Amino acid sequence: MNCKKVISKALVPIFAIFAISAASAISVDRNEIQSAGGPNEIVFRNYSGPHSVINTIEQIRAIGSSLGNQVKPRIEKSGTIGDSSRYAVIHAVDPSTKEKFDADIFIIGKNATVDHITNLRRIISAYLSSAYGYSTKDADTIATFVTVYNAVYRKNTKYFESKYKEIVTKNLSSAITGLSTNYEEWPGKTQIVIPLSDLNGGLSTIDTSLISDKEVVKSMQGEEDKGIEARKDMVDIKEREADNAQEKADNAQAKADEEKAKLAEEQRKKAEQEKAAAEAKAKADKAKADADKAKADAEKAKKDAEEAKKKAEQAKQNAKNNPTDANAKKEAEQAKKDADQAKKDADQAKKDADTASKEADTAQKEADNAQQKAEEQSQKTEEQTKTAQAAQETADTAQNTADQKRSEAQEERTAIAKDQQTLIAETEQNNFDIMYGLKNIDEAGVTSALVKMNLKTGKVIKESPVSVIRGRTVYEDGEKFIAVAGTNIGAGAVRLVTIDKKTLEINAESAERLSELSVLVEKDGSYYCTIQEGITFYIGKYNNNAELLLKSSTAVKAATPITITAGGIMVTDANGVPVILNLSNLASISPQSTPSYFDAK
Repeated sequence: MNCKKVISKALVPIFAIFAISAASAISVDRNEIQSAGGPNEIVFRNYSGPHSVINTIEQIRAIGSSLGNQVKPRIEKSGTIGDSSRYAVIHAVDPSTKEKFDADIFIIGKNATVDHITNLRRIISAYLSSAYGYSTKDADTIATFVTVYNAVYRKNTKYFESKYKEIVTKNLSSAITGLSTNYEEWPGKTQIVIPLSDLNGGLSTIDTSLISDKEVVKSMQGEEDKGIEARKDMVDIKEREADNAQEKADNAQAKADEEKAKLAEEQRKKAEQEKAAAEAKAKADKAKADADKAKADAEKAKKDAEEAKKKAEQAKQNAKNNPTDANAKKEAEQAKKDADQAKKDADQAKKDADTASKEADTAQKEADNAQQKAEEQSQKTEEQTKTAQAAQETADTAQNTADQKRSEAQEERTAIAKDQQTLIAETEQNNFDIMYGLKNIDEAGVTSALVKMNLKTGKVIKESPVSVIRGRTVYEDGEKFIAVAGTNIGAGAVRLVTIDKKTLEINAESAERLSELSVLVEKDGSYYCTIQEGITFYIGKYNNNAELLLKSSTAVKAATPITITAGGIMVTDANGVPVILNLSNLASISPQSTPSYFDAK
């Protein structure tokens, strides 16, 4: 006989949860924030039972891809895309403002049906891939950090105002900013903020430093696995960001050096032009002084010529008045000669003054031209100075980014290595001291959750998010558990499920819906339970992957017991009559019986 280990509430301790109504408790896994690893852990409450409608991963990711494809062609423009009643994105960007961050605000509308953090991350991941070209792996990593980041800073208005541009904050509502850890609060009450660092930054489009700050990492360290894999993937992204930033920094520095060389040349030209302008000015000043002196000399010569002319006229008149005076005649002739010479000197002085004036004008024009060239060169030098400074600032910024990313990556690698050693030690210890059991979710005992505990310390190591196990029975089968789980409330359904022993989450579920009252019985590695088809019920035989192997043709009661012996399977048929089913094909081997007294009534 292939006996399986069964875990039931009759065999393990019961941990009752009080003050939780059955209606709400059966659809969630635990309190909104609860930590098995520490007070900083963010624990997301998901609906973790089977669903009435099962969407494929491709269908879930398509929600995000559709939104991303609409943002991609208008990446520089703000706007809202999608259906605000279900899923939408406010693309809040303002290229004119350099301070603080732009953001995408991912909205979960009131009619949205996402109820598990894994699927929400898939939607966000697909959005990032479609909108910004991230690989699926990188997008998955960023989506994980984005959700934790938004849970850590949920409703923290001051924080978002300190980090984001006005175009972002004016679209945020303080009551719903961020992400609740309770999936029931997601529809109509969620604004997931995704910080945008560089709209055309490729790997650095989303600001990884912001979404992986110390508070976020501290929260992830509180998880059972300390979030190591996601943190390692983020380190890998940051190291590639550092490499990209270093390449940009090197290119920017080369450009800055080139601009500095240009600046040096412009400064040399400026010095030459300033020297030439100074020399031209000195020349012009001298020419002007010479022209002023020549003008003064010309005026004096003119005045002297006029004075000599007067004297000549007086001497001539004196000689005329004294015709016999030979000396007077001689003086008149000499005065005439002096006047003529003075006239010639005055005319020459006038010519010299005119020439000096023209030379001064020419020198002044040359000085003005040299000064203009000097000023133009000074302007060019000033512009080149700004260009060189901007180029250097760009290089410095890129280098700072490279250094920051590299420093963050190194610091986180050190922390991860330490956490890995701690985790290994804890795992080795827990592997010898582990016990799995069931925990009450509602006081009536209708639903339960798997709990992983340390036998020596009594500490809860991990609680399964699957909090809708029915019948108070699960079977341990290798690296998984088999159970009937679910609820028919809302989008839920009752199905046979397999629960991964490591994650304690559902990894497979039956295609068929089961009775809410179904028991679960194991025999030789097969599992028997009650299938529901409309208002009719049948016995189903399943393998350990929740795949249906056989279904009885005999209808049974919804709450029929299932008793398995070597001779067959005893159940209660739809008329309330005990019947025996063949183990090999689930066909009835009991004689047809008459209706019971109660059915006859």
